Amino acid sequence: MFEPRYYKNLGLEDICHKVAEGERLTISDGERLFACPDINAVGSLAHHVRTRLHGNSAYYVVNRHINYSNICVNGCRFCAFSRKKGDPLSFELSEDEILDKIRAGGNGLTEAHIVGGCHPDLALAFFEDLVRKIRGTKPDVFIKAFTAVEIAHFAKNEGTSVKDVLARLKSAGVQMLPGGGAEVFSARVRELLCPEKLDGEGWLDVMRQAHEIGIKTNATMLYGHIETVRERLDHMAALRELQDRTGGFVCFIPLTFQPANTVLSHLPPATGVDDLKTIAVSRLMLDNIAHVKAYWVMLSVKLAQAALYFGADDFDGTVVEEKIGHMAGAESQQGMTCREIERTIRDAGLEPVERDSLFRKVFRNPASEGRLSGSPDFVWLNYD
Repeated sequence: MFEPRYYKNLGLEDICHKVAEGERLTISDGERLFACPDINAVGSLAHHVRTRLHGNSAYYVVNRHINYSNICVNGCRFCAFSRKKGDPLSFELSEDEILDKIRAGGNGLTEAHIVGGCHPDLALAFFEDLVRKIRGTKPDVFIKAFTAVEIAHFAKNEGTSVKDVLARLKSAGVQMLPGGGAEVFSARVRELLCPEKLDGEGWLDVMRQAHEIGIKTNATMLYGHIETVRERLDHMAALRELQDRTGGFVCFIPLTFQPANTVLSHLPPATGVDDLKTIAVSRLMLDNIAHVKAYWVMLSVKLAQAALYFGADDFDGTVVEEKIGHMAGAESQQGMTCREIERTIRDAGLEPVERDSLFRKVFRNPASEGRLSGSPDFVWLNYD
């Protein structure tokens, strides 16, 4: 437990009181936390909240990332993943190749995480058919697919509404949207870095509409490039406001910018101190989003392990094949085994808890076949 007198010496006594009482922090509070030179003081506050919410548990998921194509009509300056059609480094997986990757996950797979570039030619019907075939191939896998940016792109290409696209994909079997594409909502930043991309208000509106028809989503923030601390906090405040209205965000994922192989390669990467402080402040500001992820792919395994004491409660998962961060210079491994993840969490002094996409605990029964049955709080996974 943190010591209030210590925070008085740092000029943060009022924030300490708010955290202890579960009161909402202001943007001004967030600015003071970012400015605090004592990262352990900020981390202690965040860990207090994290422990209040989740005790000693640290979550992970058995998932598979699938990037169906890096062909994209947007030209985001911070992206090393996207390519124009015809570029020798572009790729586009066939339906069979995607299904083979799903099958390779085995009966233990619980989540398929599917995202790609905003492809100029792939019709919505292709994705509907793909999702149905994934559902037929792995009836129990949880399908988390297509960012808000992709959803808006599908709607534009089809000449239809976002609501129609969401309804059709939900009918096909999409159960959740990942949180990518949010970047930083600041109009200033987006005009400089991704003017062709769906703007911040558009991203929030897609998520609002998804929540309204019962599709849960995650949310992200890409930090460590040209944004200011205030723009980070405004981003968090916008997410918090939408969450107050819909309750549809499951997890927040701060993504540290990887500058290598981008037009911003001259920028230094975020420091470990900035990474940990951003995660901690996220936990403190986002009082209505239950989970904060330490995405080991971009942070590195060791820093993600430390982040579990700076407000993060989720370690993401096995991943298997990550391309977006690695094409931008991420030096972490491509995937982790369950055993590696559990050891990493236990070595941090925490208890690993396998979850599904909605953070229901997964209990495995090795005596039966690959079937999931669930409740609001947990799922049974029976597998060979």
